[in-house]
Amino acid sequence: MIKEPPFDIYQTPVYDIIQIQKFLPHRPPFLLIDKILEISQDYIVGLKNVTMNEPFFTGHFPQEPVMPGVLQVEAMAQTGGVFVLHTVPDPENYITYFLKIEDVKFRQKVVPGDTLIFSMELISPIRRGICNMKGVAYVGDKVATEGRLMAQIVKNQ
Repeated sequence: MIKEPPFDIYQTPVYDIIQIQKFLPHRPPFLLIDKILEISQDYIVGLKNVTMNEPFFTGHFPQEPVMPGVLQVEAMAQTGGVFVLHTVPDPENYITYFLKIEDVKFRQKVVPGDTLIFSMELISPIRRGICNMKGVAYVGDKVATEGRLMAQIVKNQ
């Protein structure tokens, strides 16, 4: 079941930004999660602090900055990527590829100053490196974005 608000954003993270970079190949400005707050056998909770310094706000939109929905979905996928790579003993030897998104809905805009919380849960067990997850992004206690994502982990070449 999706973990719902309230979230303790001040708790010691399971993974901070330095540790996240050991799992994911993404780097700023395309690393879109700042912390992992919780992780279990079937869900993960990640956090992104949205600031005016994000490079995409220069053009989206200068007079009314809004975080692009596709980047919200990418941040959800990165959170899910940490989850699936957390399941292997040597995550540095794998990469996660995004395979499919379905039923994505954008419920409210995300703006500078917001803290996005990504709650991702497994829909089915991970098989042959394929991970199906349902995700919800919250700002406070309101749903900002939701959808289903599929990814695959592959051993690095």
